[in-house]
Amino acid sequence: MKKAVYPGSFDPVTFGHLDIIERSAQMSDHLILAVLNNNSKTPLFSVEERVNMLKNITREWPNVEVKSFGGLLVDFVRANQADVVIRGLRAVTDFEYEMQIAQTNRVIAPEVDTVFLTTNLKYSYLSSSIVKEIAAYGGEINAFVPEVIAEIIQKKMEDRKKEE
Repeated sequence: MKKAVYPGSFDPVTFGHLDIIERSAQMSDHLILAVLNNNSKTPLFSVEERVNMLKNITREWPNVEVKSFGGLLVDFVRANQADVVIRGLRAVTDFEYEMQIAQTNRVIAPEVDTVFLTTNLKYSYLSSSIVKEIAAYGGEINAFVPEVIAEIIQKKMEDRKKEE
């Protein structure tokens, strides 16, 4: 693989994401983390905050670049002259959804392949949504995200409580 794109909301980035990022960076010459700007969702962090968190946490991998995008993933992949899309799978339910997306993308952009990576078993239950829910109730999240990310999440939660 020459250039790969790993898209996601990364709201926030978890150890499961980092597992896929590390393995994808080893398999590709250049990996672009594509942070989705999805107007239909209400993220905890802005796109800019998520991009900055990812840049900070992935700086040890010199072949990893972080960008944001909106619109169709295949348009982003083409614009960045990438060869493949990387998607992480936790469970069978992920596979069914991701297969539909990959097949649709293949119809739209036949030159773009999708590679599925199964997550490390120790992260198979983990999602950004779970992390946010635990954090919202003041729970400990250091087992799910890097310490620097946990601190950012906790600060964001404290700020939200002050606004209420």
